[in-house]
Amino acid sequence: MRPPANLDRCRSFIHCQMSPPSAGTPETAKPRKLAVTISRLAGSGAWLVAEHLARFLEAHAPAEGCQWTVFDKELVEKVLEDHNLPRKLAQFMPEDRVSAVQDMMQEILGLHPPSWTLAHKTVETILKLGELGHVILIGRGANIVTAKLPHVLHVRLVGSIEKRIARVQERLELDRKAAAELIERADRGRQRYLKEHFQARIDDPLDYDLTFNTDRLRCEDVALLIGQAALIRRDTVA
Repeated sequence: MRPPANLDRCRSFIHCQMSPPSAGTPETAKPRKLAVTISRLAGSGAWLVAEHLARFLEAHAPAEGCQWTVFDKELVEKVLEDHNLPRKLAQFMPEDRVSAVQDMMQEILGLHPPSWTLAHKTVETILKLGELGHVILIGRGANIVTAKLPHVLHVRLVGSIEKRIARVQERLELDRKAAAELIERADRGRQRYLKEHFQARIDDPLDYDLTFNTDRLRCEDVALLIGQAALIRRDTVA
């Protein structure tokens, strides 16, 4: 499970990035921009990869006063904060929602704004974070949103259903049936999210710079390879 302190780290990151540079700091001292997006099949180890990657980039591409920060579920909090939306809307913003009918009925009943409105606000926040750099953005079509930012590296994580079920069972302490259902629901919801809001296929290989099979490589090794590729991207676009 992710550390509960990560939301505090996200807030600290935003405060750091929005703070004016120290007096006398030369323009050349500013770190070159770099960011990473991670798309994933459910249970392919994205959060663990992202945590290892953040540590690698913290060591090899640091920014004074700002830590490399992973945005996943915390991205919802950032969207609501950016657009002065009530926190209760968080329950209506999961990436893995699968019922379009339920979504429409909730809009008609006034339980939340139209889903395209929430998605548009999410896009604005993702683009803002991607432009700032020093972030790892998981899911929510971040690779599509930031596709035109040259300093962003885009990664896709995949794995066999059996390995992914086993990983989810261990992480969430579920039986096999419950883990398999969770994975199927999440994968379908994410496919729907990209198709509905970006007219894109989540598994289109041309939307990614790198794809890793986490059956065959340890998450820490995947993070190392992504980190090295990210440094190459940074130096190439500098």
